[in-house]
Amino acid sequence: MNLQEKPVLKIQNLTVRYGDGCPECQNSLEKNRCSKCGTVWAANEVSLEVYPGEVLGIVGESGSGKSTLMKSLYFDFEPTSGSAYLQDYKNGEKNIWEASAAERRMIRNNLMGMVYQNPILGLRMDYSSASNIAEKIISAGSRNAGQMTERAKELLKAVEILTSRMGEAPKNFSGGMQQRVQISKALANNPSLLLLDEVTTGLDLSVQAKVLDLIRKIKAQYGISILLVSHDLAVIRMLADRTIVMLDGRIVESGLTDQVLEDPQHAYTQQLVHSLL
Repeated sequence: MNLQEKPVLKIQNLTVRYGDGCPECQNSLEKNRCSKCGTVWAANEVSLEVYPGEVLGIVGESGSGKSTLMKSLYFDFEPTSGSAYLQDYKNGEKNIWEASAAERRMIRNNLMGMVYQNPILGLRMDYSSASNIAEKIISAGSRNAGQMTERAKELLKAVEILTSRMGEAPKNFSGGMQQRVQISKALANNPSLLLLDEVTTGLDLSVQAKVLDLIRKIKAQYGISILLVSHDLAVIRMLADRTIVMLDGRIVESGLTDQVLEDPQHAYTQQLVHSLL
C-alpha cells in the first residue's frame, strides 16, 4: 500500500436516506433516525479511499451503514447523494453513480467483484460452479467456451475446490465452499476491487479460518484491493491494513488497523475493542 499512489476507489459524501428528510433532520437524529419526520439516514456523508493492493476494513454494529455502503457501490442501492470514483473507470474522473445502465453493468462485471454474506445473493444455486464463473465471464463480453472452462478450473483451484466438483451445483456444497465459489466468481474478470460483505458470518470457526486464509492468499497472488466489511474485529485484525469504524451511518474513527485496535479514540471503538478482551 502506498498512499502516494492514486486510490483505486474514492468515495465522497455518500448519503443514503430512506424518507424525504426535513429541515430538522441533522439536528434531530436519534441514532440514525430523525425524531421529527422518521427519515432513516443509512449512510450519512461517508467518505473513504482504497489504495492499490490495500485491504480497507469497515467495522460496526448491525445497522451502522456498512452493507449500505457496499451495496451502493455495487449498484444494488441507489444513493441519495455523493460521488464515487474508480481509477479504472474514466481515469477516476467520472462519478460511477452518474454512469449509464450499460456502463454500470461494465463496472459491475469487469472492475469490481462482490462476495455477499448470503451466497444466495451472489450465486445461481442450481447452476454448476463452473457455470457460475462462466456467467460472470460472459457478462463481460467473452464467448470462448474453452477459455471459460480453463479460467473456471484455474479459479476453483485457487479457492481450493477440486476441479472434479466443478460440474456440481453450489446448493450441494457447505456454506464455506459456497463462499469460496462466490470468491472465485468475483475474481473471474480480474477486477481491481473486491468487495467482501461479512463473508465469514455464520460459518464454523474452522471454516472461517480457511476462508480468511484463502483471502490472504488471493490478495498476495492477485495484488487486488479489497473493501472488507465485518462486525468481527478478529477478522479485521487479521486482514485489514487500515480500518474505518462506522456507527449510525457515519464514520467515527479511522486509521491503521493496529492503531485503531490498540489505541481506540472514540468511545464506541473502545467499547468494541474491550468487548473482545
